[in-house]
Amino acid sequence: MHEVKDTARSLVRIGYDATVHKWFRGHLARERFENEIRVLKYLEEKGCDFVPKLISSESGDLKIVTTNCGKRVDHLDTQAMAALYDELTPYGVRHDDRELRNVTYRIGDGRFCLIDFELATILEFPPLQITWSSATDKGAVRENNEDSFLVIKSEGREVLKLSDVGNGLMIDSDYILAVSDGVGGARSGEIASKITTDKLNLLMPLGFRLRAAGINNGFSDILSEIFTKIHDELLRLGYSSEEYSGMGSTLSLCWLTPGWLYYGHIGDSRIYFLPENGNLMQLTEDHTLVGSMRKKGAITERDARVHPRRNVLNQILGTGYQILDPQVGAVGLKKGDKFLICSDGLVDGLWDHEIEALMRETDISLLAHALVDKAVTASGKDNVTAVAFEFTEDKSANL
Repeated sequence: MHEVKDTARSLVRIGYDATVHKWFRGHLARERFENEIRVLKYLEEKGCDFVPKLISSESGDLKIVTTNCGKRVDHLDTQAMAALYDELTPYGVRHDDRELRNVTYRIGDGRFCLIDFELATILEFPPLQITWSSATDKGAVRENNEDSFLVIKSEGREVLKLSDVGNGLMIDSDYILAVSDGVGGARSGEIASKITTDKLNLLMPLGFRLRAAGINNGFSDILSEIFTKIHDELLRLGYSSEEYSGMGSTLSLCWLTPGWLYYGHIGDSRIYFLPENGNLMQLTEDHTLVGSMRKKGAITERDARVHPRRNVLNQILGTGYQILDPQVGAVGLKKGDKFLICSDGLVDGLWDHEIEALMRETDISLLAHALVDKAVTASGKDNVTAVAFEFTEDKSANL
């Protein structure tokens, strides 16, 4: 094969049969890989004939094989290039990397084409309804509850705090659902988690406003900035008062927009994803030594649950940690998808297979309480918090 590109983000080679072989690398490689597959399949269904067609994909290697749309173009008039990218709009797709490097010329029919759809956006989304439930319990041992959770939505530029159980439409609204687990002496952990969710409530409207204004800021930049500001606030309070010294918190959040779930995470709270026709998966990584060991396959779930250092965090908001590297990612939303955000107290009481069974069998409006109650009964050594939500078809859109 002939190599045409080798960068930190991707490796591209042309096969002897002229097919294009692309391996994804670097930041958010899997998300970009999955997005390009999604967009290329969507464009083929729509009959778009000036983009590559997906031939095959290999999830383990993050590799796709596509048809060849010709050679890259060295020069194209700015207006002509803009018009070419705008041709995607009737097909329901926006290319978010509108550069000359993604334009090719197909000699066979004299057609300019577009390639590299890893940063493209599908503009047409199936109408979905979200239903959620949330619950928290101090457990059977702790005197106070150091967990906090948040469920809010935006309607235009107004941000509303929502009830513990409810539902809503995803057409014109964004939603934020989050769990924070505080750490620190005395009651400072409780204060830290409350500050984290309160600060998130104030900061997320920044992301809402950017999207409402049509500014193409990446979700990862928005979420990373929010994590940094919360971290700085906890540090400031910790340094200003001996009472708050050493306090910190985890934070796992989901930002829901029409068609997409963006998530950010630091600590050992978790975000689980249960597709309608798939198995339960843990989207987030536990920022602990034990979490790193399990990710590498060095220990099992059973080993992790009894490891003496399972609760030692190597990344957390506040408590003097100066270098933050929050985990961020994205999931395309589909009817039947279920998600769970929870504190480590829930995981202490329930095995993953028990969590999956409850998520499959329990009505979503009752799920958070069912998970919390069972975890407290099984262990109860820590505070327990759960925020569960599901996406179903918005039947009103078909009326």
